[in-house]
Amino acid sequence: MNSLDRIAAVVNFKETDRAPVIPQIFGHAAVFNRVPLVDYLRNGEKLASCQLTAQKYYGHDAVFVFMDACVESEAVGSTLIYTAEQYPDVNVYALTRDSDFHSLEVPDSSRAGRMPDFLKAASILREQAPDGLAVVGCVLGPMSLACQLLSLETALYLAIDETDRFEALLDFCAAVAINFGIAQIRAGVHLPLIFEPVASPEVVPTQFFRELIAPRIKQIFTALKDGNSMANWLHITGQINAILPLYPDIGVEIANFDYCVDPQSAQSLLPDTCLDGNLKPYDFVKATPETIAAESNYLLQQFSDRGGFILSSGCEIPPESRPENISAMVHSVRAKG
Repeated sequence: MNSLDRIAAVVNFKETDRAPVIPQIFGHAAVFNRVPLVDYLRNGEKLASCQLTAQKYYGHDAVFVFMDACVESEAVGSTLIYTAEQYPDVNVYALTRDSDFHSLEVPDSSRAGRMPDFLKAASILREQAPDGLAVVGCVLGPMSLACQLLSLETALYLAIDETDRFEALLDFCAAVAINFGIAQIRAGVHLPLIFEPVASPEVVPTQFFRELIAPRIKQIFTALKDGNSMANWLHITGQINAILPLYPDIGVEIANFDYCVDPQSAQSLLPDTCLDGNLKPYDFVKATPETIAAESNYLLQQFSDRGGFILSSGCEIPPESRPENISAMVHSVRAKG
């Protein structure tokens, strides 16, 4: 089986030769290749080259077209602060509380900000990656993008005080995700995951997620599936037990769960959904290969009877992670294959 076969099989709870293993390697690919992170984040050719080199070394089941959480915000009009070896931050937000959210224009992904380089990376990876290797893109979820456009504090106050206006902003953010996600699929990704960290119950109440965020994520997933995305993958970090039961109605087919979520709890809350996780990201910096192997084997054992599992990190593997730790994770799966 190739990587795409394995992912498709576990999404449908079918038998595989082994579990897919997908360490969430984003900026680490730059560090591994000794490329300045700031160059990796702004050059599609360098991003693709670094991803391919890292995948060839580790042998995992997917490469990622992922720059950082500011791509869409920058394309809409936010200005960023870039430093050599760190992810950028928003310096000036594109919108204010008084902005007219009904008149906003969805950015042209072929021209706006770094979106063209993002799509260039997708095309290169699809063309040059080994046959059957998954190419995974990313769109920022509507709540997270709203906060990237206004600031977290301003967005939350707006949601409380002027819910109708905030919903108009969320609708715009969902439209950005759909437009950019479809462009990614056309450029070559097999699926764009939805990265929505601000939707975590650690940031907003479950009712807020249910009423305001979930319907828009469902809308995005429907559009991406219509655009030939191979699976609906949702990535929300933190302690997410309270919202996991809502995932099936949203259309989630791959549910990322972070290290703070117990694997058995995730299985009981989502018995029919493929789960993706959940090694502690910082362990890849501080732990030993033996510890990573033991943690990986524990997870594989937890899902051995159930299936429907992708071994992964709970979130991004830090850029400074030790290569031998990532190798230990991948080898733990291959040893059981």
